[in-house]
Amino acid sequence: MKSSKLIMGCLATLGLSTGLAVAQDDAAHDAIAERLKPVGELCLQGEDCGTAMAAASGGDSSASSGGAIDGAGIYNNVCMACHDTGAAGAPVRGDEAAWSERTGKGFETLVSHAVNGFNAMPAKGGNPNLSDEEVQAAVAHLVEPVMDVPAQESGGGDSAEASAEGEASESSASAEAATAGIDGAAIYNTACMACHDTGAAGAPMKGDAEAWAPRLEKGTETLYSHAINGFNAMPAKGGNASLSDDEVKAAVDHMVGSVQ
Repeated sequence: MKSSKLIMGCLATLGLSTGLAVAQDDAAHDAIAERLKPVGELCLQGEDCGTAMAAASGGDSSASSGGAIDGAGIYNNVCMACHDTGAAGAPVRGDEAAWSERTGKGFETLVSHAVNGFNAMPAKGGNPNLSDEEVQAAVAHLVEPVMDVPAQESGGGDSAEASAEGEASESSASAEAATAGIDGAAIYNTACMACHDTGAAGAPMKGDAEAWAPRLEKGTETLYSHAINGFNAMPAKGGNASLSDDEVKAAVDHMVGSVQ
């Protein structure tokens, strides 16, 4: 009897020791997995970009005081995976050489690319739940080390509205001055007509007000940017790299003039 009790006691002790060892091994494995976990995931246009997770984390993108948008927080949740690593050819944050050509196109163009997608970068970093203002704040954080970022309007009211209208008017006047004397119709006929007179490759046809309505809502500067840099199936400068930016703008003015 004493021998049986001794054997049972040894078996119980052995089982407890084994259980503790397994639990310790599991804890160690979990700790190692946590340390090796990647900072983010690569997401290319057309893939499932985990928007549900990004949307859940993006809910806190606005600070509790004053409604200011946390561009750094959005960048860390949505953009960092590529722009901290250079994945898919993304320019790394703070790399002046990689950003020099891009920043030369202006902040508004960079924001347009981020909102609408550009090359391998999906629209809004793959998170369609982000507002345009949130994307703009993330872009501001991204390029802050390599360019002077325009001050962001944080409040509403008549003064902000008047300021925006004044800037739009000034931008329009500047564009008109730059394209003055350029025959936009002639450039359209040689570089744009093949698609925009026929609707080829989904191009909105000249004079089709319904097709142009959502595009016009994005603003003239965005239309200029798409025509100059290319967008979806449309090649940069209509496939004619010899055109200047101002000549492309003149062609765009001619094209949208038919629906305004």
